[in-house]
Amino acid sequence: MGFGDFLGNATTVRHLREAIAAGRLPNAMILSGPRGAGKYTLAVMLAQAVNCLEQPVTDGLPDFCGTCSNCTRIGQSADLDARIDEAIAAREELRETDKKETRILVQTHPDVLVIPPDPPQLLIKLGQVRTVIREIYRIPAQASRAVYIFTSASFMKEAANSLLKVLEEPPSYASIFLLAENVGDLLPTIRSRAGIFRLGALPLEEIETLLAARRSHWKPQQRALVARLAQGAVGQALGFDLEGYLASRNDALLLLRHGLKDPDFSALFKTTETYRAGAEGQEKTSGMLRALRSLLEDLLLIQSGALAMIRNIDLTPQLTEFAGQTTFSWIEFAERGIAQVESGMRRNLLRSLSLDSFATSLTPPA
Repeated sequence: MGFGDFLGNATTVRHLREAIAAGRLPNAMILSGPRGAGKYTLAVMLAQAVNCLEQPVTDGLPDFCGTCSNCTRIGQSADLDARIDEAIAAREELRETDKKETRILVQTHPDVLVIPPDPPQLLIKLGQVRTVIREIYRIPAQASRAVYIFTSASFMKEAANSLLKVLEEPPSYASIFLLAENVGDLLPTIRSRAGIFRLGALPLEEIETLLAARRSHWKPQQRALVARLAQGAVGQALGFDLEGYLASRNDALLLLRHGLKDPDFSALFKTTETYRAGAEGQEKTSGMLRALRSLLEDLLLIQSGALAMIRNIDLTPQLTEFAGQTTFSWIEFAERGIAQVESGMRRNLLRSLSLDSFATSLTPPA
């Protein structure tokens, strides 16, 4: 167990290990890259490396053993989804009055705190940042360095402004990691106070080779599809829910077909009715919108003549037909509609109605 298990982006990982060796790991840093590129995995590994009790060295640079008490306890936070589910379940057991004041946090080690977006809005909230402010000036009890990992760049305005105060004068014994798919999602004042380390996409051939080794039960066509949909993100490729994506894509294709050629309101409303409230409905809606966005991007690629770059390669004939029936303006309009539905989700609007409104606004190009 160690940095050797991290796939890809060797140069960025080496620079971070060199910073640890020189005692110059930034107090605040942004790990940026596409979803599934390994930002959270790397942040956890760095937290283990600076606090490992064994302090092993590989290739002349600091590493971590993965077996000491600090590494083990910090490593328990690696399965972030499971830890978040546990935190949400614990909050549900509280009294109604306490639920409103309780924010989701993950802490498997007393000196390493993980701050995920708080459901249902899935934003980093003021209460979470206030907890960091309260804890960060406490000297670590069992670690050499306290670590705070914000797993998303989606901050409420008040929360982002409060975090800025900490970044201006962070204590020397603490590091704050900000994980972002797009660095531009963070305030310029936050970006200016943090070191930025980017995780790039892996080549398509490397992803396909990795999937052949670790997902051998998939057919070659399925591995080729997932490799393109993952867009070079190792974690996204290995954790890809192919069955779920194909189900979401079928609904997305229904919306496209409705908007481009065969309006069928009965089928449309029957489908959107299944996108109900609750966490499950939110996840289902997000998956469908991601699938629809990937289809729209493929339509643009086909229209621009970049057929070799499309991701949904198993739908090439159908998408080529759709591309011939639409225009850039129509695709742009559909993309804005997706953004509006996502905005409504953050405001807790009824998802089925939002989808109905969006879908019925899609009419065949003139």
